[in-house]
Amino acid sequence: MSSKNHATLRYTSLRASIFLACLLVALVLGHFEVIPVVGSLGVLILFALAAVASSAISYVVLSKQRDEMSAQIAERVEARKVRTVARDSAEDAADDAARAAAAQQAQQTQAG
Repeated sequence: MSSKNHATLRYTSLRASIFLACLLVALVLGHFEVIPVVGSLGVLILFALAAVASSAISYVVLSKQRDEMSAQIAERVEARKVRTVARDSAEDAADDAARAAAAQQAQQTQAG
């Protein structure tokens, strides 16, 4: 199985791991009072700091995984479009056949 089959899962798990690592660093810095933490607002600030730092790191470090994920999503969307067109054309053909049969039956009823 190709590694591209799970690109979304891999990107998401790496992104969460980077966030948790940044959060751990922020909490350790807060614990040792390198970053001042005052009450629950200080903890929220540490979470926000971790989110901002992890976003920047993820943007730089995970560009390859993000490209693989977007390619995987684009392939799925394209496959879904193809299936939808095929299904719609089959429905249209069946509907046209049913209408033609009904029109032919109506003509035979009027003629007879």
